[in-house]
Amino acid sequence: MVSFVIPCYNSADYLHRAVEPLLAAPEHVEIVLVNDGSRDATGEIVDRYAAAHPGTVRAVHRENGGHGAAMDSGISVARGTYVKVLDSDDWTDPLALGEYLRRLRDWVTSGEQPDVVITNYVYENEGRGSRRRVRYGSFIPEGRICTWDDLRRPRVGRYLLMHALTYRREVLRRSGVSFPPHTFYVDNLMAAIPLREVRTLAYLDIDLYRYYIGREDQSVQESVMLTRIDQQLRVNRLLVAALRSTEIADARHRRYLLHYATIVCSVSLTLTALAGTEESRRDRKDLLLYVKRTDPRVYKAFRRSPTGLLLSVPGRGGEMLVRSSYRIARKYIGFN
Repeated sequence: MVSFVIPCYNSADYLHRAVEPLLAAPEHVEIVLVNDGSRDATGEIVDRYAAAHPGTVRAVHRENGGHGAAMDSGISVARGTYVKVLDSDDWTDPLALGEYLRRLRDWVTSGEQPDVVITNYVYENEGRGSRRRVRYGSFIPEGRICTWDDLRRPRVGRYLLMHALTYRREVLRRSGVSFPPHTFYVDNLMAAIPLREVRTLAYLDIDLYRYYIGREDQSVQESVMLTRIDQQLRVNRLLVAALRSTEIADARHRRYLLHYATIVCSVSLTLTALAGTEESRRDRKDLLLYVKRTDPRVYKAFRRSPTGLLLSVPGRGGEMLVRSSYRIARKYIGFN
């Protein structure tokens, strides 16, 4: 019914946290564990899970290719009607998981299967000792299958992360989404490119996904992101190139994807401002020029957005304004 694809790299210390709730699920799930050339005991743990739970857990071993390559490997062998990616340091809430699986079963049994199922996620910030729930009821009707025409305009800063999405497998494969090797932040591609093929959506107001924040080496930590700006920019360009907004006929469908593209552009340009180097300033100019030439609609949507207006303030003063705004947002939102 649903395949959970779990890319694993040196995850021995915490992989159990992702796997165990799925093994205890009241409905059948497929768990695809992709060992991405780990150097610790992850590969052995993956094999033990597969041996102990044949028919439920599948072990995939590959040479190290990065998070995206591991996602590609897992999605390519998934057999469920639906596919959800679960990072190996995250987990699912057991009560929410039961309700989620029950609703999926009902849709699969009835033959009315939404192309994507959207659920809440919760930031579990270990360093702050805090939790923050992200919900979508403000722009998506809850509990029923709907179309893009039923969606309201999302608020500023509200968008669908990969952690909120469960795609119908056929939609994923029809979208042709794939991920560059040895590149972080490819979840931005997973959260947008398959949505081009989505015609029906369903939102469940349940806190399914627990998104762990707190490891010093985590890819979303600011210090780490600043060393990987090139990877964020690479993903940004791939997203803009794949969006092809002129081909999306439905106005609300196109509006959401343009909204998401502005978010990704905003993250990229915020990082260049935080870096504050001559190289990062060149990167900023190059990215804006690329977006303008590749998809003028994305460029126009970005420049008109609130974050686009902030990020368009020129010079060193603009960089200082962006840094101050980022620190305030980080303090009160706690996203990394």
